[in-house]
Amino acid sequence: MDEYGYSQEHQPLTWWRGHAIYAAHVLVLIWAGAMLITAILMWSGAYGVLGLLPFSSERVLAGEAWRIFSYGFYNPPSLWFVIEMAMIIWFGREVERFFGRKVFLEFYVGLYLFLPLLFTAIGLWRPVSLSGESGAFGLFLAFATLHPSVPVFFNLQAKHIAFVLVGIYTLIGFSRNDVNSLLALWATVGFSYAFVRHEQGRFSLPKLRWPTRRPKLRVLPGGDRRGSNPRSSSDPAMAELDALLDKIARSGLDSLTAQERIKLDQGREALRRRSSGR
Repeated sequence: MDEYGYSQEHQPLTWWRGHAIYAAHVLVLIWAGAMLITAILMWSGAYGVLGLLPFSSERVLAGEAWRIFSYGFYNPPSLWFVIEMAMIIWFGREVERFFGRKVFLEFYVGLYLFLPLLFTAIGLWRPVSLSGESGAFGLFLAFATLHPSVPVFFNLQAKHIAFVLVGIYTLIGFSRNDVNSLLALWATVGFSYAFVRHEQGRFSLPKLRWPTRRPKLRVLPGGDRRGSNPRSSSDPAMAELDALLDKIARSGLDSLTAQERIKLDQGREALRRRSSGR
């Protein structure tokens, strides 16, 4: 049982020599394997094969749709790649433990596909290319949104580091007049923040109502004229859950007491049962 929840979704996939293995660790193994294969292909001079992997809006619009999915597998060895893998383990694991494995994987897949799909649309006006993105920065932004006050580096809080990094990357993009990098940066920021807040219940997406044919009604003689009004009752449990989420947003998860953590888990399970109709 971990400190974030009690369902199987919040538990590790498996254990290895006493260490918990989460889906975030599996992602790192996949990217590390891609990096190793990239290095072997570069050593053997198979640049024709490697050239099929990166995303290019021009090539995708020309029919090479697989590049939307393959761009992340072009990973030449670098020190920054190692840092990204560490970020996926540290921050991805915490996001997975908070939301559960299913929601975490939904977030990661959405984060991975969001940029190439956006750039494909932008490619109708200007060419855009992309390769080697692992989604590590988006996972850090999701962590900073969940736990803004948690110390991460030299007692600097996660929200402060996020502000600094986003600001620095923005200035770099402006100084180089790199519109594509700015679009990628702020699209990642927006997607990560919006996904976390949506999963926390802070806002809901608008639902499209398609026009439907109204049924014909008939009045039957002798029918029961009594109407049934739905019961309306306040839900103090949900109000208490909202208060706990507000406290987490202000002061981080570590600010919760043991009793509050139990109430948070109970509220999360109640929401899951309610959403699944059980």
